[in-house]
Parts: sequence; structure tokens; C-alpha cells
Amino acid sequence: MIRFYAPDIAVSPFLPESDSQHCCKVLRMQSGDEIEIVDGRGSLYRCRIVNAHHKRTEIEIIERVDLPPVWKCNITIAVAPTKHLDRMEWLVEKLVEIGVNRIVPIKCMRSERKEIKVERLEKIAVSAMKQSLKAVLPVIDEMTPLPNFLASVSNEVQRFVAYCDDWVERKLLAREYHPGASVAVLIGPEGDFSPEEIRMALDAGFVPVTLGDNRLRTETAALVACDTFHIINQVNQC
Repeated sequence: MIRFYAPDIAVSPFLPESDSQHCCKVLRMQSGDEIEIVDGRGSLYRCRIVNAHHKRTEIEIIERVDLPPVWKCNITIAVAPTKHLDRMEWLVEKLVEIGVNRIVPIKCMRSERKEIKVERLEKIAVSAMKQSLKAVLPVIDEMTPLPNFLASVSNEVQRFVAYCDDWVERKLLAREYHPGASVAVLIGPEGDFSPEEIRMALDAGFVPVTLGDNRLRTETAALVACDTFHIINQVNQC
């Protein structure tokens, strides 16, 4: 069954205009048809269409089901947006598919991209959430200067900074992550972090790590890091 997104469904029994149009004009659903709706906060609603309208489809809730994330920890990926926006959009889509709680675009000294439209990334995240049958929408922050992000991360979270230069000894991320721990990982821009930024991260308690022997592009590195946490947690649940 195709899922729709309505963040206010619990208090307002209507689909937003974009989903109403998709429901009525594209899928040609009619009154009496049943649909599934997620609110982005962990709830799935089984609903029936009362009045099919391309701008404001009215529904009635038949059943509400809790659908929390399958992963138990909180995962934050802080990454410098790529020069080409389509690669950042691809990353957001894939991160949501495999599971992430927060995505933070960070501004670094060597960043190729200084601004980003969060609204566009949020739309991609919503689509990926629905297609991957999830009910929790990750938080996507506005572009955040690196020092601001470093200061915002709790000491209770495992913190890692991944980079290419080896002037400071780096450890393998897969060996350093503690299964089940909430985690934040920093991924730098295409030109990598500057030495000053690495020092700032280390001073803030971030552990220097490598993702392995391969040299990865920014968006690939962010995805590999996120999936590493999931794989380790899944293996330790077996």
C-alpha cells in the first residue's frame, strides 16, 4: 500500500495539498479507498478516504500503529555539502533509507558550497521515508559553521571525525564504535578538513578515525559511516 505523509494527521484529518494531488490526480483514489499515512514522528495511520479532493483530501482514521525506528541508537551525520547539489540530495535520500536521526550540513574552511536549501532536502527526505516504509523523519539542520556544531554535541554521545590526512593517528571507525551508543560523525568537504579544524574537533573530544583503506568521496564516506553503525548494531543483536 502506498504511504502518504501528513505531519498533523492526529489533529487535522486532511492530506496536505501535495499528497492530496498525488492521491487523487495521479493514483486516482476515491472516497472509500483505504490508505496509509505517516506523521514523521513514529506513527502509522490506517485511514479511509472520506472526500477525495486534489487540494484537500479528507480522511478518517481507522487505526493508529506505533512504528519506531528499527535502530535503537541516535545517529547524527554532520557533513560538508558537496559542490554539486545532486550528490548531496542523493546522500540525504540514501541516509534516510538506511536510517538516520539527524543530518547537519556543516560549513568548513574549504567548503565548496556555502549555502543550501533545507526545504529541498526535506522533500527528498520525506519521499525516502515513505518509500523505505519508515514513519520517522530525520531532522535536517540549516547550514551550521563547524565550531557551532562542535559546541552543540553532548559529551554523552560517541563523537568521531573522519578525514584523509594522517598527521594524527587515526583509528578504524568499525573498531572504535560501541554497539548501541548514540553517535555523531563528522565528514569534511571535498578538500578535506583543514589542520585547524581537525585540531578543533580533537579538542572538542572527537576521536580521529578512518573508514578503511579506500579513498572515498564526501557523500560516499558519510553513507559508509552511517551504515557502519547499523551493521555493528545488527551484528550485536544477533
